[in-house]
Amino acid sequence: MTLFRLDATIRPEGSASREIADVVEAEWRQSHPGDDVVRRHVGLDPLPSGAWAAAVSGAQTPEELRSPEQRAAVALSAALVDELTGADAVLLAVPLYNFGVSQHVKAWMDLVIADPRAAGGSAPLLAGTPTVLATVRGGAYGAGTPREGWDHSTAYLRRILADVWGADLTVVEREFTLVGVNPALDAFTDTAAEMHVAALSAAREAGRALGALPVG
Repeated sequence: MTLFRLDATIRPEGSASREIADVVEAEWRQSHPGDDVVRRHVGLDPLPSGAWAAAVSGAQTPEELRSPEQRAAVALSAALVDELTGADAVLLAVPLYNFGVSQHVKAWMDLVIADPRAAGGSAPLLAGTPTVLATVRGGAYGAGTPREGWDHSTAYLRRILADVWGADLTVVEREFTLVGVNPALDAFTDTAAEMHVAALSAAREAGRALGALPVG
């Protein structure tokens, strides 16, 4: 069994999204010791900024007429799709950055979608593939909070992963990760601690469920 894991944090150390994904992966490994984990870290090893445009134009150009840049971008797009479709389970660790989707994740998704298999296949790209999205937010964005509706990432990720790609999606969320970092949030220390514990518990449950699923 193969697990594909994507990380998007820009932090080499101390990442809250990585912490949750590590818990999910550890639980998955309990059921699949020695099995393969294919990793891509788009936060610390970003995809080329111009690759999406080159992949789109390259897909519309006969192969023999493609520029070297187009050939490289088309090949990269295909490799990213191969990573996804070759996995039996998927794990993504994606923080909320500046109220929206990480630019690195958006570049990755755009390149995946540029491959003809992502749009023109007989079934969605991840049809039925068990997928866990670990996402974290520095503040609080839930109903009734001052910034309710400011999270423009999570709904988008659900739309692409579940609705467009057809993944069997589980979302593990944690808020208030900047408590203890931003003094303005000190009043929420206890709440943040409770959220942290709950997120780790949800991650363990999601990882156990991911590991228990039969290979399709």
